[in-house]
Amino acid sequence: MRASVWSILQVCLWRDFHCFGSAFFKLSGDLKTNLAPLTGLCPNEQRLLFKGKPNEDGDVLRASGVQNHSKLLLIDNPASKEKRSLEARQNERIAKACQAVAVVRVEVDKLSVRVKSLETSIGNGNKIAENTFAMLSELLMQQLLKLDSIDAEGEARAQRKTEVHFIRFY
Repeated sequence: MRASVWSILQVCLWRDFHCFGSAFFKLSGDLKTNLAPLTGLCPNEQRLLFKGKPNEDGDVLRASGVQNHSKLLLIDNPASKEKRSLEARQNERIAKACQAVAVVRVEVDKLSVRVKSLETSIGNGNKIAENTFAMLSELLMQQLLKLDSIDAEGEARAQRKTEVHFIRFY
């Protein structure tokens, strides 16, 4: 009976060493996939270096010179850092825009209650002063202007559009 070849790899990640049996990993991409839960980085966000040279996902570890007790260095890809920071900034802008739309929505809801009460009063035959209509129209127009000043993308843009249609209904 022949014993399987079993070698140990050490992967350095942010001053921490993790040991793995290399029989499980034939390709660099396989090793990156198993490192993903430890690092919190997706495999495409990782760079695996052996003797200062980067290993691509399709590279065979043995062909790259990785042997028993070899040490590999795992770093996060600088391009992925930049991409994550851009996504974080965009998500922050969208969240601010959604919050601004929500503030306008609260004001519009208050005004819509007043409009409905006026409609009910008129329906009951009560006379309403003309300046009451003018004031409510002006307040609704101010809310439209606030919505127009919100720079929105994605979900915030859809919320803003819905709110504009709601105000125009009144």
